[in-house]
Amino acid sequence: MTSPVPPADPHRLPVTFRPTRTRAVLIGIGVALVVVLTVMSLLLESFTTGDRVTFITTGLLGLGVLALLSRPKVVATEDGVTVTNLTTVRRLAWAQIVRVNLRSGDSWVHLDLSDGTSLPAMGIQTGIDRQRAIADARALRALVDAHGTVHSAD
Repeated sequence: MTSPVPPADPHRLPVTFRPTRTRAVLIGIGVALVVVLTVMSLLLESFTTGDRVTFITTGLLGLGVLALLSRPKVVATEDGVTVTNLTTVRRLAWAQIVRVNLRSGDSWVHLDLSDGTSLPAMGIQTGIDRQRAIADARALRALVDAHGTVHSAD
């Protein structure tokens, strides 16, 4: 059990929120996959060059998918917040964020926006380290409160 991470100082920017343990696990598995498939393709004498290329390419594709899954982050700067999810990046001004939500059972933070929509912020996720996600959500709330015209709620 790890101790809770102290929240970020709301007056010190930029701040990047990223599930570092999840990222390390995903990248580690991806690299291991490439190594294992490459070694297997080279050790199996019955493999043709095409088989070897296929094995290594499969490992690299697996690494690519795992790297994509490790991409999410939330970056807070003086100008606002940039939310990077799996395949999208969205830049928000502080005033656009109405509420930062991490409810019980949520896999990641959701940002309620001034246009009435909600944006998932997968860079703060509960996957491996729930206490870290809670601390990061609180820190992001404090930043929103300090830099925007916002009210946050659980």
